[in-house]
Amino acid sequence: MREANEHLRQARESSPSPDVPGAAMSRQELADLVNAYLHRTTGRVHELDDNYIGKLERGVIRWPQADYREALRAVLGVDSDRDLGFVNTRRLTDTRRPENRGELLAVHPESGPDVKRQEFLRAAFVGVGALASPSVLLDLLAPLRPSDAPKRVGRDEIEQVRGAADLLISWGHSHGGVGVREAANAQLRWFAQLLNAQSSGPVRVELHEAVGLLGHATAHMAFDACAYDDARQIFKFSLACSEEVGSWHLRAKVLSSLARQEIWRGEADLGLTYAELALVRADRLTATERAMLHTARARALAKLGRRQETLRAVGLADEAFSESDPAGDPAWMAYYDAAQHAGDTGHALFDLSVLGHRTDAAGRLRAAIDGHTADYVRSRAMSQTKLASLTMAAGDPDQAAHIGLAAVADAGRLHSRRAAMDLAELRDYASAHADRPEVAELRHRLTTALAS
Repeated sequence: MREANEHLRQARESSPSPDVPGAAMSRQELADLVNAYLHRTTGRVHELDDNYIGKLERGVIRWPQADYREALRAVLGVDSDRDLGFVNTRRLTDTRRPENRGELLAVHPESGPDVKRQEFLRAAFVGVGALASPSVLLDLLAPLRPSDAPKRVGRDEIEQVRGAADLLISWGHSHGGVGVREAANAQLRWFAQLLNAQSSGPVRVELHEAVGLLGHATAHMAFDACAYDDARQIFKFSLACSEEVGSWHLRAKVLSSLARQEIWRGEADLGLTYAELALVRADRLTATERAMLHTARARALAKLGRRQETLRAVGLADEAFSESDPAGDPAWMAYYDAAQHAGDTGHALFDLSVLGHRTDAAGRLRAAIDGHTADYVRSRAMSQTKLASLTMAAGDPDQAAHIGLAAVADAGRLHSRRAAMDLAELRDYASAHADRPEVAELRHRLTTALAS
């Protein structure tokens, strides 16, 4: 049984409601005040809600990330994390210490020595989720009910898994990941049982890759819904699948997504660690995969404010992508085309541009918008939203409103919490020009879209 966090609950209930005289602060009110504090201090939009505060009070989450702890301390008027019942129960090892992390990642990502893959990763992931075999990690997917899963697996079953993964990936790109998460979880739980069935050597490798890819698609849906803990757990399962059969390509894809999730949720340093882990043996990856990983590095470095390193990472990504050969890529890399590359690098450079640095972020985001087909609505909408925010920040509110209205039209077709968070960020940028009719219309449309 989890131990409830009574310190946090008592601190909240001892604080007055900002809206109801004489009442205690509710969980949602606390979440709103924390979001406001984070926006003031970091400039980023956060969307904590009463469900997240409930997880803290029930002890589901014992050690929230650093900026959340700071905000909770400030809002509730306490001096220390311990006053709010926060205790870091994770085992800290030398690999987590800053002075040793540099040694761990000192191997140059493009030309490091041949390392023993499993030993390296098991050491590297201590403290951030140690790896185990997929059969052990089945427990991460919740207890499985008895079913009619076959006792022996062949290529027919592998094609079924791949078909399920393809469907989820396509649905996520065109509709977002919020609406069908439960169906995706059920598919993954059933197909994961196949890992315990008998199979020949080559079939076993393909099966682990197929189930790992299905896991990745399922985890990405959780990420899109901002269910970060669920996503991280399933990403670990997929990573274990890749490790079990030595699939460097699937490993790179999963680590890239882990990096992007951590960067998105404000843990850019951890995101950088994941990206650089994936690049330790870049010689085993295709040029397209290297481009994907260098853009992840660039996005982390930009969030950390490391301008020159960001520009170098974008340059490495461009160089790798210029050598891309889709015919040699794994099937799941087909999404990473010129539009995707332009959008990813544009998102990285966005963070430098809004700080006043001269970059070609706007041109890259425009190229992404123009290049994304109807199958990639989410990517196009998020690039449109970023371009609108950038244009608004640069002082051209009428043009920004025009771009933003197109973004709302696309994003309105999605069930994506990440896309909604970008829209909320655009609304914040637009507030500085709220007196202009075009911007007022955009803010109204944004508010309506976010409410729905």
